[in-house]
Amino acid sequence: MTASEKSLVGDHLVDKIRRRRKLAETVSPLPEATRILTVSNQKGGVGKTTTTVNLASALARRGARVLVIDLDPQGNASTALGVPHRPEVTSVYDVLLGDSGLADALQPTTDHENLWCVPSTINLAGAEIELVSLVAREQRLRTALQAFLAESEDTYHYVFIDCPPSLGLLTVNAFVAADEVLIPIQCEYYALEGLSQLLGNIQLIQKHLNPDLSISTILLTMYDARTNLAQEVASEVRAHFPDQVLGAVIPRSVRISEAPSYGQTVHAYDGASIGALAYLEAAAEMAERGAKVDSSTERQN
Repeated sequence: MTASEKSLVGDHLVDKIRRRRKLAETVSPLPEATRILTVSNQKGGVGKTTTTVNLASALARRGARVLVIDLDPQGNASTALGVPHRPEVTSVYDVLLGDSGLADALQPTTDHENLWCVPSTINLAGAEIELVSLVAREQRLRTALQAFLAESEDTYHYVFIDCPPSLGLLTVNAFVAADEVLIPIQCEYYALEGLSQLLGNIQLIQKHLNPDLSISTILLTMYDARTNLAQEVASEVRAHFPDQVLGAVIPRSVRISEAPSYGQTVHAYDGASIGALAYLEAAAEMAERGAKVDSSTERQN
């Protein structure tokens, strides 16, 4: 290793220690009311499920009680959280069809004691067709979630809904059930591809089904500071959405990529990694922003 390479490694280590120390000294405020976020991007491969489980895990580690609802038939979020999702398991599929309440499908995760999950199963793949004939088909998840939160003895500070990349009844249910949309955007070519369509779909949901829905958070993922492209994409996204983009960015990381193959979040797989640190920073920033919104609402009232 050359002297310059050693110097670079030393700088990275110092920066990592500084960032961890800052996080340790920061207490993340808990929201006064449950924040319900749908994590969505109609472009595949942007780290949607990865962002869902790792942000949820990070918030749980910072003191929040968190629920993840896996609304994607692939069930990747359930896998990452160590939750069984065999076809016979009570899941979000049973909740949507009205055969079970959300509490019946709730499972603890292997990731953290503060983190819970309502799993998906392969049965969900046919739910789009089955939902068509049901009454209030777009409101099924919202009704079940509101009833669960109202009846639960435990307070859930965050609910993350991981939905499919396509716009069908499952995704519509996720948008209707949520108050906020969190959009992960990769810092690579075609980063904004499909975003205009997503924004158009959100506007339709706001107009016809859920006027309270808002895009509150955009997270830049797969960021490589060594490339001009990543910096250009980040600048472009920040220019378009100055109030929504988090200052924290998620780097391209081998540990983040490896964790799902072990059925774990990056925090459980390698909590000392730079990827785990980045998600903890993003979670802390999300919590801080939510507290500012709460205080702003109080002043208006």
